[in-house]
Amino acid sequence: MAASGGLFVARRGPGQRAVVRGLGSIAVTSAVVNLGVKRIVRRPRPSLRRVPAIRRLPVQPLTTSFPSGHAASAAAFTVGVGVEMPRVAAALAPVAAAVGYSRVYVGVHYPADVLVGAAIGSGVALLSRLQWPARPRAARTTPPAVDARRLAPNPDGTGLVMVVNRDAGPPLVPDPLDDLRSTLPGAVVIEAEAGDDLHEVLDDAARRGRILGVSGGDGTATAAAERAVARGLPLLLVPTGTLNHLARDLRLESAKPALTALQEGEAVGVDVASLDGRPFLNTAGFGNYAAMLDTRKTLENRVGRWPAHVMAVAQALFRARPLDVTINGEPRRIWMAFVGNCRHEPPGFAPSWRPRLDDGVLDVRLLLGETPLARLRLVLSLLTGRLTQSVAYLRFEAPEVTVSSGRPGLRLVRDGETFDGRGDFTITKLPRRLLVYGPHQPA
Repeated sequence: MAASGGLFVARRGPGQRAVVRGLGSIAVTSAVVNLGVKRIVRRPRPSLRRVPAIRRLPVQPLTTSFPSGHAASAAAFTVGVGVEMPRVAAALAPVAAAVGYSRVYVGVHYPADVLVGAAIGSGVALLSRLQWPARPRAARTTPPAVDARRLAPNPDGTGLVMVVNRDAGPPLVPDPLDDLRSTLPGAVVIEAEAGDDLHEVLDDAARRGRILGVSGGDGTATAAAERAVARGLPLLLVPTGTLNHLARDLRLESAKPALTALQEGEAVGVDVASLDGRPFLNTAGFGNYAAMLDTRKTLENRVGRWPAHVMAVAQALFRARPLDVTINGEPRRIWMAFVGNCRHEPPGFAPSWRPRLDDGVLDVRLLLGETPLARLRLVLSLLTGRLTQSVAYLRFEAPEVTVSSGRPGLRLVRDGETFDGRGDFTITKLPRRLLVYGPHQPA
């Protein structure tokens, strides 16, 4: 927890992802070790006869010995952090090794218990790359868009009305909005309280300002973008959510590059897509994709994000049936449909970044299903993030997608939020791009 707090403060973007991956790896590892392996391999603890009294723990553990949960968790966190920040993992590795050594030193584990525990934790952390791929270096060095714009420099934030959504993510210390207040004294900052209607607050801010600013996650950014596009306002985005997909694809890891871009007048034009008449900036979907997200949201507060995701994938595909739809005039039987606003990388159902935010296309990925036997194959493929040859998978790019289901309504997804939409709908690009302040070239 101390390391997590330090990473949050020191490196907002990469540090936040590293903490989420590290703590998520601990959660999954603890479930595997304590609820799985320890219950199957009921190895007793070592005898304390050869351990000097001064080295023994005041209270001996009551669980079985194999494998070491402490060593597993230490390795899971260190390797999970290392996926995002290898240099930080190198600093944490001696601490993790000391945790493992201490379990043998105090006599509560055999050396093999520690080694196997560390291997399990490391394996879980590395497998997290399948469901949540690490962003390649190109994602940090490639310009976010070809449509680079020059706006009037704004050194003090005059005309900016900034809406801060405090519920969008974990509290950050120091507060990134402190930089905004000191750097842009001419800006108006509105903090949305827990009982406020965020949409009404954004509507009011869009009417008052010449520049609409927002601090929050992807859901908040989508709501703000809808109003900015409608009124022709540029958007200032300060990422303070959990994953911040749009901000990362804009190469904005913290508040500083966004504020600097406003002061210098640098902005980019970003495609905005529409699902059944509702705008989205990142991804949309339908079929069992919506059922999976609904289930995950129900479970994640009780079991954590990653275990909830695993359970949601299994439940959605085992309980649901394929959906018969017509897509761009072609009859399809699908399990799941993913639609990205612009091309996403890598292939499969676990994309991690967009090379461009203004390429004018929709990235459509369909999991096709014909027989009940395909369910197990789909579960295994989705849990690993890789689509095997035994799974029917179709990917194509198009500027517009028409969907007809023959039903009065379907559960749809846009930017991680589910809603009840029509049974026949269109996914398309809006004619006007969203102007977002951001550097033309990544730092």
